[in-house]
This record gives sequence, structure tokens and C-alpha cells, in this order.
Amino acid sequence: MVLTLKAARVNQDMTQSQAAHKIGVSKYTLSNWERGISYPSARHIKQIESVYGVRYDDLIFLQKNNA
Repeated sequence: MVLTLKAARVNQDMTQSQAAHKIGVSKYTLSNWERGISYPSARHIKQIESVYGVRYDDLIFLQKNNA
């Protein structure tokens, strides 16, 4: 199953604040990742996998819409 970061978070029944705290980033940073404005580092991807219970290969990272 392929998920966006937001879908993976929602599947774990977490708010952005809760997930950001567990991953070790600010809510603002997590929001930017979910909207495709910025992307997590390799270190944070490992945290995301652990917190969300998903593999990197199962995640879709959105691209910023420049339109």
C-alpha cells in the first residue's frame, strides 16, 4: 500500500503535533513535508518509518505545486 505522509500519520490516529513530537521535529516542519514544500532527511525518514509503522518504499512524497 502506498501512502502520502499525511495518510500514514492519519492511519496512526495522530495529530501533526503528536507525530512531529515523536519524530523530533516541529509541527511546522512536518506540515511542510506533508505539503511537499520540503523533504525529510534520511535520519528523519527512519523516524517516520518507526513512528508510522511503514517502510520508505510505501511512502509518496508530494511535490510542491508551482502553478
